[in-house]
Amino acid sequence: MPKQIALIAHDGKKDEMEAFAIANQDKLKRFELIATGSTGTIIASKTGLNVRLMRHGPAGGDVQIASEVLLGQVAAVFFFVEPMDVHPHDPDIQTLMRICNIENIPLATNPATAALVITSLD
Repeated sequence: MPKQIALIAHDGKKDEMEAFAIANQDKLKRFELIATGSTGTIIASKTGLNVRLMRHGPAGGDVQIASEVLLGQVAAVFFFVEPMDVHPHDPDIQTLMRICNIENIPLATNPATAALVITSLD
């Protein structure tokens, strides 16, 4: 099984991602973590976990993570989305989601689903 977990959160969901990372710190530390820029910076500073930073989502970070998925490096993607906002980089977001579906990679878009997925990655 690939050892990377990808972490992404839209601006309105960063607090939820931070809380998820803190609550699941022991499980997350067993994996290599990759994250988009600001999400990864928050997680690293709040948990002390080592996070490899990609670009910010609007600057191509979502596509960078999609490429890691295509390379078979990612076990799961936790992408907490804000469904009521319009995102100028929506095509990149849709590409990442499509790639996860094509490659059969778990994609959790909210904390409840992420909690279920993380328990299955042991």
